[in-house]
Amino acid sequence: MLYKFKSKVTGDVIMLQANGRRVLQIIGKASDDAAAAPGIILPEQMAAAITALEHAVSEEERMRAEAKQVALAAGVEVAPNEAISLRQRALPLLDMLRRCQQAGKEIVWNV
Repeated sequence: MLYKFKSKVTGDVIMLQANGRRVLQIIGKASDDAAAAPGIILPEQMAAAITALEHAVSEEERMRAEAKQVALAAGVEVAPNEAISLRQRALPLLDMLRRCQQAGKEIVWNV
């Protein structure tokens, strides 16, 4: 299942279910059911959504850096990070949020 975010200002942003659900949980828009239920982010909600996503990205980066420091202090070899970070996954949606906020247009998904 996919999440397809749409607006009248930008191109679509498509995410796999787990990633889409995660960003929706971060911004407080996840539905209770497991299916990708349709929804909307209104322009007046976008500032809070942007702030929540930016905070989650910063927190994830802080936790990764802390884990790396702990591993280095313990003398454990740190493998390069091969996982895709929240920053990379959220960047297209953050761009969409900023552009839609500026234009005063909503974002919908799975409609």
